[in-house]
Amino acid sequence: MSPAPPLSVVGIGADGWDGLPAAAQRDLCAAEVLIGGPRQLALLPARCAGERIPWPKPLRPGVPGLLAAHAGRRICVLASGDPMFHGIGRTLNELSGQEGGDPEAGMPPLRVRPHPSSVSYACARLGWPVEDTEVITLVGRPADTLAAALHAGRRLLVLSAGAATPDEVAALLRARGFGPTRMRVLEQLGGERERMSGGTAATWAEPPGDPLNVIALDCAREPGALRLSAVPGLPDAAYAHDGQLTKRHVRAATLAALAPAPGELLWDIGGGSGSIAIEWLRAHRSCRAIGVERDPVRAERIGHNARTLGVPSLRVVQGAAPAALDGLPVPDAVFIGGGLTAPGLLDACWDALPPGGRIVANTVTLESEALLADHYRRRGGELVRLAVSHATPVGGFTGWRQAMPVTQWAAVKPASPAPPPSSPLPLETDER
Repeated sequence: MSPAPPLSVVGIGADGWDGLPAAAQRDLCAAEVLIGGPRQLALLPARCAGERIPWPKPLRPGVPGLLAAHAGRRICVLASGDPMFHGIGRTLNELSGQEGGDPEAGMPPLRVRPHPSSVSYACARLGWPVEDTEVITLVGRPADTLAAALHAGRRLLVLSAGAATPDEVAALLRARGFGPTRMRVLEQLGGERERMSGGTAATWAEPPGDPLNVIALDCAREPGALRLSAVPGLPDAAYAHDGQLTKRHVRAATLAALAPAPGELLWDIGGGSGSIAIEWLRAHRSCRAIGVERDPVRAERIGHNARTLGVPSLRVVQGAAPAALDGLPVPDAVFIGGGLTAPGLLDACWDALPPGGRIVANTVTLESEALLADHYRRRGGELVRLAVSHATPVGGFTGWRQAMPVTQWAAVKPASPAPPPSSPLPLETDER
């Protein structure tokens, strides 16, 4: 039995058939089945005689069945630009088992023929170095995703979801204090109808143009607008809250103990305002987080803060832990900022962690501190007390006003039960 022919994936740009290399044209002419979006299929000449099939909706669940229905035939898939850059190539690669997918799926091997991406074209037109340009996609994602990347002086390219995206981006920039940002919309890059329009977010009034567009941003912040850092410890004023907020300096120390890394998942239990989960997500775009909060008003506020600060992917579970933890995916790290005295909570979180997983718990009460001291004795790790003082007026002078000290337990789950700490538990650890 002869092996199945490879599945060809051809990137095509706005320049259409004439912009394709000879090898890609041969694949398309030889294909018995041509799959793609209506716009891409319409770019092919009549001599590409294969059966033309548009993608199913929703796309990803329908791909295996569509390919299985044409198994054994020469299939060529069309994609916009570079199929492996926010394109269908990634989905096909995963489904085929070649990149974290199911090796038993029975899909043929992929043969990808890329075309210059819209990012390459845009940087060429703007004179921007590709390696210094951050790319944010809003295809299938809310516009709030852009907020985390906004920093004065940064150049961003935004992949649009359609003709309405530039207006949405301009509105977001104005709402986040970036109205002076220069915006340029580049349409139909590489094609005969290529066009560029421009202005600032504050005065943006361009009518919707072509749905195939990329938005270039030269980020500029309004005078007096809140400055948000790229590292943990955002100003407390960045959050809407009712007082249940891990304050800035303790938050920075807590994130350092949690040690986020790309792709990792955090459980933020007793989320309050969501600040720990939000700054975990801002550490890297591939980080994931679930906030657990029993109070419905606070749970809604966590979602609001996440959208405002550019991480709308934060999943909020409204319910009381530990019951609300049932069925959640295995975390890489757990933070407990509230509810420590709930029966079984600390043990449930510890049990949920895989070997090498981290747990961090903060408290300001003696009752919860006793629980943390017990877990420190049994499981090791670090027990520290964080004390922060702020200079405040005292009459005509200045003095220190100390916030409530925070006791923090941090530990890494070992592959086998950990021995008790080598030194006796100190009565007090003052980490100033």
